[in-house]
Amino acid sequence: MRSFPTHAVAASVIVDTGPIVALLDADDQQHAWVKAQFARLRPPLLTCEAVLTESCFLIARGGAAGSAVIQLTERGVLTVAQLFDAEAASIARLMRRYENVPMSLADACLVRLIELTSQATLFTLDSDFEIYRQKGRRLIPVLAPR
Repeated sequence: MRSFPTHAVAASVIVDTGPIVALLDADDQQHAWVKAQFARLRPPLLTCEAVLTESCFLIARGGAAGSAVIQLTERGVLTVAQLFDAEAASIARLMRRYENVPMSLADACLVRLIELTSQATLFTLDSDFEIYRQKGRRLIPVLAPR
């Protein structure tokens, strides 16, 4: 049984670590582009706990408050899928399949979330998602800078 919202709407957007960090860090190279994307996307955007963890770490490492990431969930910009317990075996399988990349836990969770969410697009700055496939061979639709 899935424990994340099952009321997925068409064109659901799932967000990766990069856009969250770029949104909150005005000095980030992609800040302006990411800010424009967040302004045009309809919240809440879906993400996972592993992405929140990475985002908090990177923001804090840059000298800002990691709590700014959590505030995005409090304000309804992000909603968090609780999928790890139910999907651990699938996530581990993905990490083994792409261990040569290597695939992080957050990336594996995002690929699995894409697989489980109807008509989802991944909002990312990570080119590894051009390599990863959903359900074994289908490209992952991405919203990324060109």
